[in-house]
Amino acid sequence: MADTDTGDNRKSMSIIVTKGSLDWAYPPFILGTTAAAMDVDVTMFFTFYGLPLLLKKLDLQVTPLGNAAMKMPLGGMHMTMPNVVGMIPGVDAACSVMMKNLIKKKGVASIEELREAAQLSDVNMVACQMTMDLFEYDLGDMIDGIQLGGAATYMENALKSDINLFI
Repeated sequence: MADTDTGDNRKSMSIIVTKGSLDWAYPPFILGTTAAAMDVDVTMFFTFYGLPLLLKKLDLQVTPLGNAAMKMPLGGMHMTMPNVVGMIPGVDAACSVMMKNLIKKKGVASIEELREAAQLSDVNMVACQMTMDLFEYDLGDMIDGIQLGGAATYMENALKSDINLFI
């Protein structure tokens, strides 16, 4: 019997992006671009604190406060950052510089590079309209090529997706 199915058999994935710190920006972009490279139809829905990842100019920071798993390589060991240190002014900035230097030293792509790769790979990036309104962002603040949508837009994609991730 001949195969007469001419429908699109591509897998699909939706990712809700809810966090916008430097360390939390990597998982959705790495997973999204990797899936797109594997011919998966990817939609990333940016909401609340994940929305700033779509801003034209990124100023990503990392915070050690409340992150007990944050251990930075230092002199052949791994330095753990006690929570109390995270409350000292300037520690977030210092940790961010350390992390950015480590990323560069290890040859890891920047978030800007991963975001551009997502655009070039036709990843559908959706900015949450409610969050745009809530935090008083304008479409002009965002990178080109994004779509505006709300919870219904996300649900429409999620209901037909083979993979749904909340990051």
